[in-house]
Amino acid sequence: MSVRPEIYKTEGRGKLYDSVLETIGDTPSIRINNLKPENADIYVKAEFFNPAASVKDRLALNIIEAAEREGKLRPGQTVVEATSGNTGIGLAMVCAQKGYPLVVTMVETFSVERRKLMRMLGAKVVLTPKAEKGFGMVKKAIELADENGWFLASQFETSANADIHEATTAREILNDFKGKRLDYIVTGYGTGGTMTGIGRLIKKERPEVKIILTEPANAALVQSGIPQERDECGRPVKGHPAFEAHPIQGWTPDFISAVLQEGLEAGYYDQLLPVAGADGIDWAQKLASKEGILTGVSGGSTFAVSQKVAETAEPGSVILCMLPDTGERYLSTPLFEGIAEGMSDEEMAISLSTPFGQMPD
Repeated sequence: MSVRPEIYKTEGRGKLYDSVLETIGDTPSIRINNLKPENADIYVKAEFFNPAASVKDRLALNIIEAAEREGKLRPGQTVVEATSGNTGIGLAMVCAQKGYPLVVTMVETFSVERRKLMRMLGAKVVLTPKAEKGFGMVKKAIELADENGWFLASQFETSANADIHEATTAREILNDFKGKRLDYIVTGYGTGGTMTGIGRLIKKERPEVKIILTEPANAALVQSGIPQERDECGRPVKGHPAFEAHPIQGWTPDFISAVLQEGLEAGYYDQLLPVAGADGIDWAQKLASKEGILTGVSGGSTFAVSQKVAETAEPGSVILCMLPDTGERYLSTPLFEGIAEGMSDEEMAISLSTPFGQMPD
């Protein structure tokens, strides 16, 4: 045979699925080869294998199903949420399947691809002014929920957030590395659900594993040590003073969420390492061109920190890097700057090297 049957899957998944929602989770941990540092192995947990291509699919499903179980979400009731995009895309997928109308509030600066994806999935997208930052989109979602009697998903406060990462993401990591060495897990934060959820279980069952938390260097909210002001529901009452605009979409809104605060207070992370947005873009581009792994700026940023961890890690160390989403929803952002639509001089030379199909003068 002209194939390698031992590496190609030919048996399917061994089951049929009742809906797209049953395909959420069970994402692979993939070894890095061409960008491997000298003294460590890096694996990436590729969350873009989720059906709507991000880690937030897990959260979106659990928010809706937890609300259904608890009687907080009525059949046909409108769901509303503030999001930088990935949670909104995940919610749009879940709501489309379950028959709930969805309204998303989102700062106008987030990528056009994200709002188009949400609208393609049937959601309504309400844009909020750039000047009001993430706090503004949250405030708008709360207003809409209160005014219309809609269900507010509350990704930044709900227990359904970290719970799903404890039950699925962390369990998958433990199963993938069962009987194998694992020294570090590197993750950024948006809501903080990933860090808090995996921290609960990893610190209990694999306490030797160090969790490295990262955030934008110019929006180092956690590193600042300045507490977040909140209301009685745990929601921010204003933006955090350490926040500055940064290019790592999906990471670090202008407040510290209640979900993240749990993980910070519980001590689930062992080290905090900031990263420059430019480094995240650079490493995301390298992952695509050298490993064939297409991730967004947040994934590139997490990978940049993983490389930094490897520099001082004990020889033979194993690092797991969380990749939150795919790069395709960043086409209009700096991640794709310099990627031409037309042919380069080298491509034109290749085209002209044979007579067939040459472009006319």
